[in-house]
Amino acid sequence: MNALCHDAPWLCLDLGAEMPVLSWALNRPGLVRARRILWREVRNADLPEDLDAAAWLDAQLAARGATDAVCFLTSCDLSRACEAVAEVAGIRARAIATVGLSNAESVGTRLPAAPRAWGTINIAVTLSEGLSEGARIEALSIVAEARTAALLASGLRLPTGPVTGTGTDCIAVAAPAGTARHAGLHTAPGEALGRAVLDAMTRGIALWQRSDAAREAPHG
Repeated sequence: MNALCHDAPWLCLDLGAEMPVLSWALNRPGLVRARRILWREVRNADLPEDLDAAAWLDAQLAARGATDAVCFLTSCDLSRACEAVAEVAGIRARAIATVGLSNAESVGTRLPAAPRAWGTINIAVTLSEGLSEGARIEALSIVAEARTAALLASGLRLPTGPVTGTGTDCIAVAAPAGTARHAGLHTAPGEALGRAVLDAMTRGIALWQRSDAAREAPHG
């Protein structure tokens, strides 16, 4: 299994080899090639109101020698990262989720943003199956669906509706280049991805609900 290392304030997932990674990460959004997926834990003092967060993160990555990585930014406690693995028909999916819900939202509505660093949901997923570009996009949608399914099952609610995510969620899907054309709910890759993400998210939500941060956000 690819190595996961927590070296505060960083969490690093080594993919074992450079491969395509699809995300909307702050530093390297879109479809890029990377060997590592990183998380950078921050506090309010790290991100004053007038800070260019993207430039700050670029400088942090440069200092670490990791400008080639895809990186998440979060105020979650990275020691609480949750992992899950699922295998279906010989296809293996691994999910690592860090879960914070202090800036939770209900899709289709929007609450006022607060000027502070927030916990968020960041999910990195690796898949053993080689994917085409279209299947990679479909795989990302399955990860998002599984994230939201876990949140709905938790029963957490806002005045605007059920919690479906946060205002700063990010997902990264890493898989070799390949010819698989589909990764949806009817496929083995989609089933493996969904199961791994559901398991990791369910544990991450439970950890967050037991933490002090849960006092700052809605309860079911």
